Amino acid sequence: MSDAAHQSPADDGSSLGDAASHFSTEPGGTPAGPGRYVNVDALTPVEFLPGLGFRPVLGQKAMTNFVSFEPGAIAPRHVHEEEQIVVVLEGEFTFDLDGDVRVMRKGDVAVVPSWVPHGAWTTDTHCLEVDVFAPPRSSLLKLAEAQAAESAAGEE
Repeated sequence: MSDAAHQSPADDGSSLGDAASHFSTEPGGTPAGPGRYVNVDALTPVEFLPGLGFRPVLGQKAMTNFVSFEPGAIAPRHVHEEEQIVVVLEGEFTFDLDGDVRVMRKGDVAVVPSWVPHGAWTTDTHCLEVDVFAPPRSSLLKLAEAQAAESAAGEE
């Protein structure tokens, strides 16, 4: 094998990542607004369905939703326009991604493109997971805005 075959991508100029541009301090635009901190544990979960608690956090172009599943909770199979990334933080649940059904545990991630059918449920276990939506999930906007206002009022 040639020496080129043993070079890392960074050595040949075709780096898969560029730390200097990733951590740049040069503005490439105007800040969209002030940043903020949120303590998710301080948010009051809203039970959309029995045993299914939602705590959304809204950004400018994305949203996270911290979801707790009590044992026996079901998020029915559904579709939506927003892309969704599901990350299991603790416990486990069964996830149906367009017919591909798997038990997901801490550290497991599912990527759900727009309009792909999906759903989830727990049996005898608890699960805490976070959903990341881009753009923000339209059906959660009012709840997220109310949570943000509640959080801001608590800081004053």
